[in-house]
Amino acid sequence: MGDDDTFFVAENLVRVLAKYDHNQYYYIGSLSESHLQNIYFSYGMAYGGGGFAISYPLAVALAKIQDRCIHRYPGLYGSDDRMQACMSELGVPLTKELGFHQYDVYGNLFGLLAAHPVTPLVTLHHLDVVEPIFPNVTRVQALQRLLVPMKLDSAGLMQQSICYDKKNRWTVSVSWGYAVQIFRGVFSPREMEMPSRTFLNWYKRADYTAYAFNTRPVARNPCQKPFVFFMVNARFDSTLNLTVTEYVKHRTPHPTCKWKMASPDDIETILVYKRPDPHLWDKSPRRNCCRILPSNKKGRMVVDVGVCDEGEISEV
Repeated sequence: MGDDDTFFVAENLVRVLAKYDHNQYYYIGSLSESHLQNIYFSYGMAYGGGGFAISYPLAVALAKIQDRCIHRYPGLYGSDDRMQACMSELGVPLTKELGFHQYDVYGNLFGLLAAHPVTPLVTLHHLDVVEPIFPNVTRVQALQRLLVPMKLDSAGLMQQSICYDKKNRWTVSVSWGYAVQIFRGVFSPREMEMPSRTFLNWYKRADYTAYAFNTRPVARNPCQKPFVFFMVNARFDSTLNLTVTEYVKHRTPHPTCKWKMASPDDIETILVYKRPDPHLWDKSPRRNCCRILPSNKKGRMVVDVGVCDEGEISEV
């Protein structure tokens, strides 16, 4: 179930639900990003905008009590709130899957999408409230662009990889099919996997205590502001048996940096090679690894993304 403004990645929805025994009672979804929303409604409720799923036997059991149940909760606001109350009467807790996204936020989703948790992207919500996920296009055009990599490798969509350009001392974060960021200096994976606060909370305030997860501030040091490259093209190379995604630099003014080190300012495009892996989520969750490859073209960075090799970790 979802709202009329919920965007589903259908193949990933199937992947997530396939983990569970459909003969058992399951109530699957996720919370709001807003701590206050979760307090007001419930930390045990699957939010309808983010979408949720109910197994068939549970739906049968719910149908037998639902009319009586909803009459007992006239004060509850929404259908998802009432649904959770009835689940409570049936004794079925919420099974949380972090790929269902309510997105009770305003502003720019970039920080959240560029550091997606290590789980399949299942839904996006409130896309009519936030800015388009790609710059300089409409919301519909942005989603149409996202469909291209989604059709090539839905399992890998938005999955983050973190690696380092050791020669230049840069940190590179790839959100596959969406964006690449280059940072001057070395940022730990622990920092990079936390979303940067490019968004406001549901009450339109820049309050970092308002979220039900860890975030990091947008960098104030001009030398630590990322160079962002958005995906503009994606294709499958049948010769290499790899997907090739192209990311172009988002042209925004960058403040002057006085650090005596190489600047990513000369990089105009980034090519990312990745082998589609439809069975990625059949294994234990782990971030993919990325590696900086040699480039024979000025102004271009080349990155390989894939399953980590034995002993491979994200370190300088």
